Amino acid sequence: MNEIATRRMLERLETEIAAMPQLDIPVRHYFGPGIYAREITIPAGVVLTGKIHKYAHINIISKGEISVLTENGVKRIRAPFTMVSPPGTKRAGFAHEETVWTTIHGTDETDLEKLEAHFIAKDCADYLEHVARLAIAGGVWPG
Repeated sequence: MNEIATRRMLERLETEIAAMPQLDIPVRHYFGPGIYAREITIPAGVVLTGKIHKYAHINIISKGEISVLTENGVKRIRAPFTMVSPPGTKRAGFAHEETVWTTIHGTDETDLEKLEAHFIAKDCADYLEHVARLAIAGGVWPG
């Protein structure tokens, strides 16, 4: 499946999920020198979508089993599992078991609003604007 078809499928899935009762999945934040990690615990049976990440980042599944839509199709992942997601990544998943998922970014920033604005695109158009700004600037911000 190509990237445009995958994005459209994710958008349709998000529309369907939004029409259902919502589950609050708290985010735990961890900071160390030059590193920021966001961790969620996904209950078994939950379907969810992630945000669009502007930069490559590391994902660690430390507990559970989850099917995830990746750049290479749907993969069933069992902890322990680590992967690097490329810039522009947006994922969808179904937790077969309670799953602990941690996303790691390189940064010294600790302000959560600034972190969200820097690492996460609001939508596909915002991500494309981000890529265009990087191309014009001739580089990338470290992180």
